[in-house]
Amino acid sequence: MTTSLLPPEQGHKVSDLTDPTSDEVSAESEPNPPCVLVFNASDPSGAGGLACDAVAIASVGAHMLPVVTGAYARDTAEIFDHFPFDEEAVAEQARTILEDVEVQMIKVGFVGSPENLSTVAETATDYPEVPVVAYMPNLSWWEDAQIEAYLDAFRELVLPQTTVLVGNHSTLWRWLLPDWAGERPPTARDIARAAGEVGVPYTLVTGMVLPDQYFDNVLASPQSVLASEKYERLDAVFTGAGDTLSGALAALLASGTDLAAAATEALSYMDRCLDAGFRPGMGHVLPDRLFWAQPEEEDAENEESATPVDFALPPHDTRH
Repeated sequence: MTTSLLPPEQGHKVSDLTDPTSDEVSAESEPNPPCVLVFNASDPSGAGGLACDAVAIASVGAHMLPVVTGAYARDTAEIFDHFPFDEEAVAEQARTILEDVEVQMIKVGFVGSPENLSTVAETATDYPEVPVVAYMPNLSWWEDAQIEAYLDAFRELVLPQTTVLVGNHSTLWRWLLPDWAGERPPTARDIARAAGEVGVPYTLVTGMVLPDQYFDNVLASPQSVLASEKYERLDAVFTGAGDTLSGALAALLASGTDLAAAATEALSYMDRCLDAGFRPGMGHVLPDRLFWAQPEEEDAENEESATPVDFALPPHDTRH
């Protein structure tokens, strides 16, 4: 059975991921790329935020509609502060573009305040036929009181509207299962069950530590595991992996890819982005989301051996 996101007559529930009906139009026949409305912050390092979403979503073949929710003050090593936009400014951005463009998917990144989370939830409520991919990043750089208020608002307002929740295992564990007392860490299904209690039908849990320097990444519902992909741990500290994964996943789902296949493909894309990562500053390694656009080694050697073309302009006698 394939799992295809959201027949238009339903909301963001478990039954939304069902076999596509015969009268649904395939993505190949659409004249325009699918559109993904993204709520996220501006990140001057390009590690995450809207800069990351734009490249990841375009790489998968979709078009991003960015709603700026605020701005980070950060470099490639750490986040120093965040400045949220007023919720009315966020709401007006979303309202204006949604009145003009039909969207196939909503992606939620870090929006900076409980008020902006309320705006996101109101938007999702107004467009119940549009699935929501929500990413929860690590917020340990923030003040404890701000973290608590943000997580509480996200749980109450956004999770009931969320179709697929994406997050690192340790982040989701601390948030959704703070009183976990088991002898072993919670599984992806344990976390998916906790998310399901507030209305989330599917959860993609990343970074689950395995023996021999491997990580497991699992897509689960409260009832079962839908997909699992294991990757070798890379010897570097990365920034921006979660936004890369959730952006690619949202774009693939917007394109009509079934959920399990979209999760597998998005994880593969993220792994290749990390494998080709680069360090533009003195801090962490950033994913190369355009790895696919780099020339192959053989092509690069051929380009180096080719005689360069001289495009120098001829001299002239103009005087100023």
